Amino acid sequence: MDLLEPGTVLHDRYVIAELVGQGGMGAVYRATDQHLRGRVCAIKEIRPDLLSGGLLLDQMVEQFYQEASILAQLDHPNLPKVFDYFSEGGREYLVMDYVPGPNLHELLLEAKAAGRTLDEVQVLRWTAQLLDALEYLHGQTPPILHRDIKPGNIKLAPNGRIKLVDFGLVKVLQPDDSRTVTVVQGRGTVAYTPLEQYGGDSGHTDVRSDIYSLGATLYHLLAGEPPTDAKERFLRPGSLVPLRQLNPKVSERTERAVFQALAMHPDERPATVAELRRLLFDTERFESMDPVPLLSWREVFWQHRHLAVAVAVAALLAAVLSLAAPSTTFGLGF
Repeated sequence: MDLLEPGTVLHDRYVIAELVGQGGMGAVYRATDQHLRGRVCAIKEIRPDLLSGGLLLDQMVEQFYQEASILAQLDHPNLPKVFDYFSEGGREYLVMDYVPGPNLHELLLEAKAAGRTLDEVQVLRWTAQLLDALEYLHGQTPPILHRDIKPGNIKLAPNGRIKLVDFGLVKVLQPDDSRTVTVVQGRGTVAYTPLEQYGGDSGHTDVRSDIYSLGATLYHLLAGEPPTDAKERFLRPGSLVPLRQLNPKVSERTERAVFQALAMHPDERPATVAELRRLLFDTERFESMDPVPLLSWREVFWQHRHLAVAVAVAALLAAVLSLAAPSTTFGLGF
């Protein structure tokens, strides 16, 4: 993929300083704003020609502008502010606040290298901020899904504030809750992606899909390793290792809330962010809940029968491709 060189000027305004990250969909750059001296911004470049997914290019561009205009209206302390969007050279660009500081995946790696795990209390403090951001997104009309929540897309600013970044997979739910319009086609990152999201835009996703991704993120932060992905759990029920088995310091309350969020079927997850918040932080509510039902292989298969063939084919294809091509890491952060 062609990358922009430092010094490149976009939109007669933004001067590229450096590449921050890249993936299969595009790249993210740090840039300076010539119109507002001293302002540093993050520019996300999206390549519609690589992301058509069956859509015509003009449809992709139209969707990009529709989504970008919605993102520009968002205003929340735990989200970077989007303040410009434009097309140039056949590519689409989102311009937003640059968030300095490490992402949580980097902090996780530092802790692991030091032979320790992240402190549960600190992780829950970060989680409270993430819940605020998701509640704000899901509370929009229509609701907005992030669809790629993971440690690498969560930054810790120098002032201690958490920022949920990378809107590349945002999904806007239409009023009838059955149709969607997306900025780009995408399925998130495998360890944090619920089974229903593997259907792409043909699969039914809602706020509970973000709740699954957040649960997977909390699992990773507290266990020090990501959870078994949903496809593998579908094919091998019971393969998800208990959180406290990997980190006995984690409280039973937190473990139970995380596993509720990681339920394979959306109906078994917390229905809203507010419900997940109560599970994590309201002891009485948590202790009064019935255990998450353990489904048999046949029950799991029946509930997800519409995805069974797709998952089996995807697993087979992944195995074949792994023999023919090197692995690729996706996901952008800034």
